[in-house]
Parts: sequence; structure tokens; C-alpha cells
Amino acid sequence: MNDITKILNVDLPFIQGGMGNISHASLAVAVSEAGGLGTIGAGTLAPEKVEQMILDIRRETSKPFAVNIPLAVQPYVKDILSLIKKHQVPVVALSAGNPAPYIEPLRAENVVVMCVVANEKQARKAEAAGADIVIAEGYEAAGINAKEELTTFTLLPKVTASVNIPVVAAGGIGDGRGVLAALSLGAQGVQLGTRLIATKDAQVHPAYKEALCSAGSDGTMIVGRPYQQVRRILKTPYGQHLLDSEKEKIPLESYLEKTDESRHILGAIEGKLNEGHVNAGQISAMIEDIPTVQELFTRMIQEAQSKLKDISLPAHSQK
Repeated sequence: MNDITKILNVDLPFIQGGMGNISHASLAVAVSEAGGLGTIGAGTLAPEKVEQMILDIRRETSKPFAVNIPLAVQPYVKDILSLIKKHQVPVVALSAGNPAPYIEPLRAENVVVMCVVANEKQARKAEAAGADIVIAEGYEAAGINAKEELTTFTLLPKVTASVNIPVVAAGGIGDGRGVLAALSLGAQGVQLGTRLIATKDAQVHPAYKEALCSAGSDGTMIVGRPYQQVRRILKTPYGQHLLDSEKEKIPLESYLEKTDESRHILGAIEGKLNEGHVNAGQISAMIEDIPTVQELFTRMIQEAQSKLKDISLPAHSQK
């Protein structure tokens, strides 16, 4: 048992990313029941909707789960934190903002605190503030990304060398080979986002899942750089519309309106890929099927074990 599984009280070091609008209770339950850590994405949701998801999870599983709070965009942070205390949520993931003021109050309620970081400086600050785990998210990941644009292979060894608390790798991971690579770079677990969308348990539109399965190596695109809103999305007609809008130098307010939550729901939940965007990480290029979460996790473990046996290095002797 590694530190991640012990701290989170789970069987597998697999964590569901807190994806706003699409980390529904059913997917979180499936992840937790399969041995990982299911996560509710609070996103910009109202407190009553987050509470209902917590209740839904409690009804369907007794396994641990987490709530992700994107601090910079969630308008009801204090209310969400009150729900965490009220319902004794075991794990909280803090992202998109300064987590320091929230860590100790959460830990005082016996909540395990994970912090998403984009560089080693953020990781050290999170550790100093009392975080239990840091999640190092690389540029390959879906959705809003950090301005540093560091890849997981570059970010992960820097972070693991900078902190003493366990590190989880995120971005570009969706199979057993990715798990093995993350572990070799010092991580003790992995966070999955895009790969979990393409499962039978995810409540997103079939067109979204099918588009992920059809995506090639150039299947994702970056939008928002001119507005310092770096976002990785699936290459779709609406994605091209966003790029065209950038070239036209539309005002920031107009760009934010074109990428708001309503547009995400149009794409991800309603399947209107001409009218709304869908987030997707570069791992989408490796997605070819839509298994259950349980099937996916079993496959990942088996593949990691198999690939580990295949690894060999030539003997080297110093002369």
C-alpha cells in the first residue's frame, strides 16, 4: 500500500479529476466503487446542486469520494465549504486559486486536502500550508491550463523533488503505460479526466464520447492565449469558431461569454458541437473505446504490470 491509497483509504491510486458540469454523482460513484477516488466537480454550481450530488453519492456508495472546488470561479466557496463540513466529505481538492486560507480549517474537520499545482513553487506553498497531497497537472490536460504550459514529463519530476508529501500526476494519462510512467517519475498516483469521459458511466452526450474516440494526435486545440485563458478543448466546429474570434480580436468579455458554462453544457451535455465547446486532453488521441470504469481500471492495472515486466536496460560496466 502506498501513501496515496493509505491517506485516501482507497484500493487503487486512481483519482477522478474534478471536471465542472460533467463530474456527476454517477461517474464519481463508479470510480469509487471500482477502487479509485470519485470526485464531484463543484465548478460554478449553486450550493443546492452540489449538496444534491453529495447526497446522491452517499446513497449509492459507502466508499470515499472527493469534492473539487475551483476557487477562482466557484461563486459560493464558503457555502460549499459548509456543505463539506455538514456532510463530512472525506476529501477536498482545491484548484484554480490560492488554497492556503482553506487548508487548515478543512484539516481541522478531518478532511484530506489535495491541491492542484502547475509548478514546484505552488507545490511547496501548498505543502507549507498543510496540504496532504499535491496534484501536478501538466499542459496535456483538458480544460483551463496554467500559463507555464509545462508538460507532465517536465513538471512531475520537478514537483516530486520539491516536496515531501505525496504527488499525484495529471495530464496525458489514460492507460497502464501512463500510470507506469507517472510512478517512474516519482508520483504515487494518477488523476484521470478525459479518459473517464469516454466510459459508459459518464453522463455526457454520446456525440462527445464518439468524438473522443475519433480524435487523432491533432484532435485537441488550444484557445484563449490572447486573453490569458489557456484552455485545451477538442477540435470541433465551435473550437474553430473560437480561434476565428481570437483572430478578429474580439473583446475579452465577448470571449468569456463564448466559453462560459452554458456553452460548455451545450457541447458536453447536449452534444451540440457546433454551438458549444468540449474540453479534452491530449490523451484523447489514445482513446478507442468506451468501457465501464471498472473495466478501464482493471485494464490499466494489468497493462501497467505487463509493461513493467517488459522493461529492461542493457548492462553497463565502467571501464
